[in-house]
Amino acid sequence: MSHLPDHLLAGYRNFMTGRYLTESGRYRELAREGQAPETMIVACCDSRAAPEAIFDAGPGELFVLRNVGNLVPPYAPDGEFHSTSAALEFAVQSLKVKNIVVMGHGRCGGIRAALDTNSAPLSPGDFIGKWMSLIAPAAETVSSSTFMTASERQTALERISIRYSIANLRTFPCVSILEGKGRLSLHGAWFDISTGELWVMNKETGDFERPEMA
Repeated sequence: MSHLPDHLLAGYRNFMTGRYLTESGRYRELAREGQAPETMIVACCDSRAAPEAIFDAGPGELFVLRNVGNLVPPYAPDGEFHSTSAALEFAVQSLKVKNIVVMGHGRCGGIRAALDTNSAPLSPGDFIGKWMSLIAPAAETVSSSTFMTASERQTALERISIRYSIANLRTFPCVSILEGKGRLSLHGAWFDISTGELWVMNKETGDFERPEMA
């Protein structure tokens, strides 16, 4: 009896005879020298929006943090457990990444939950509800708009939440200080699962635009 699902073991065999075989030197170098990625990606847990696949990244190129809704909470050194803040601290202070990209995506279940205030919690703990309350003010504003369709409200909040997370990133002293010195850049992006389109946030206007592809 296997201790892992068969499809995972099959995938691992393909990895060892494929990608690992061609990049084994890189993996050995990473094991010996450690990681030094220049970019951190804050992405959603959604299995359809994997940053390493979207950006065709090799081993050691991206430091990826994934959570429900690709959210960053505000700085809160209160003694509680903060996994997202811990990963951010490590990326900025230890790895010294040069870029942080908050990447949302279309058809996000977390965003849908934030908009659907009438839905029952998935469990008594209501962990998703509590987590998505980080964007409650924006969700309430978007939900009240009767001029948008349900899908338009969803896309609007997916993109607004990215701006929220970038604003929260700047509440962390280590981020705001390094950004002010020009040693760290913050970026926003939104990925459309159905079309594969990537939209990038304009730093000056906050609008999401399609990048020019050479």
